[in-house]
Amino acid sequence: MTAPPPQRRRPASPNGAPAHTRRPKPRPASPVLVRQVRNGIEESVHRGDIVQVDAAGRIVRQLGDPNRLVTLRSTVKPFGAIALLEAGGKEAFDLQPAEIALLASSHSGEDQHVRTLQGLFRRAQVSQSLLATGVEGMPLDELTAARLARDGERPGPIRHMCSGQHTVLMLLARLRDWELTDYWRDTHPAHLAYRDAVARAFGVRSERMRTAIDGCGLLTYAFPLREVARAYAMLADPGAIPADDERSALAEPLTLIRDAMLEHPEMVAGTRDRLDTALMKALPGRLISKSGMEALRGVAILAGQRGGTDTGPSGLALKIEDGDGHERATWAATVEALRQAGVLDGGALRLLGRYHHPTDPDPHGRPAGEAVAEFELAPVGELIG
Repeated sequence: MTAPPPQRRRPASPNGAPAHTRRPKPRPASPVLVRQVRNGIEESVHRGDIVQVDAAGRIVRQLGDPNRLVTLRSTVKPFGAIALLEAGGKEAFDLQPAEIALLASSHSGEDQHVRTLQGLFRRAQVSQSLLATGVEGMPLDELTAARLARDGERPGPIRHMCSGQHTVLMLLARLRDWELTDYWRDTHPAHLAYRDAVARAFGVRSERMRTAIDGCGLLTYAFPLREVARAYAMLADPGAIPADDERSALAEPLTLIRDAMLEHPEMVAGTRDRLDTALMKALPGRLISKSGMEALRGVAILAGQRGGTDTGPSGLALKIEDGDGHERATWAATVEALRQAGVLDGGALRLLGRYHHPTDPDPHGRPAGEAVAEFELAPVGELIG
């Protein structure tokens, strides 16, 4: 009798369960946020969820499900950078604001990003050849990618949009004299320190966080959308964290990260076709915008006058349900949400016109299709009343 073939074991996920065995529970359809229209004909729609919270975590405005579970992806980066600053990285490596902004970035791989990181690597005496981001689809900046292709130059990992995030872990390992070659493994002490910083920023225990593997090989973490907004409200004004909140211990490193990102928006994303940078330049010193893959965005809105009244700091988080491969829905919905929240108006809104109403031109430059954001982000008080 022939013995049955041995069963293949599925690889384990970072949570210890077999990979790909978890199936998301069915959830109600999100509301339509953006319609893709061509000469008045609706071709497709993009659904999604939006929530804005104040510094205390109270919902100010919402549309859809504020408790929708999302993976942070690159929206985690400002909070993970806390680990290096808490360890004394600013003093040890003489970190400058532009470099700190880059550590929290999803940069476009332009030359200014590469030069800044290379200078940091030289100063820290760390080889950039150890970067383990991969190079698939990089750099994000099309002009830089075209120039490299023309010159026969293959982009290296330093041009990857996550090389700043990986640098945080590498510098932590250098500072603590930990092994550098496998810094990216989720069991590495640098990775554990990064994870702990994220857990504390979100007010949870590290071992209880639900995780997954991000596109660059590091872990990403899952939270309800409203908690993403709350974290960004905290980033908007770290000094406003109540003293009895354990997260108040993060105020100093978060302030350094916030101010660096405000001062260097071009390091947070890039100089061309990056909404994060465009938003921050349109309203200098007023907000921080940070995108994540699969159409997630967190916005830290600093205190200031809006609609003729003084308002406190808040955070806004937005998720497009279908992942928005074209970015048009994310662009249009983000700008419209900030308009309705009273953050954008007048000249700033005009500066962002191409993001507010993204168009698809034909080969002759004529606008052929347009993404139209149509939703009402009503204050919660009005929804209840």
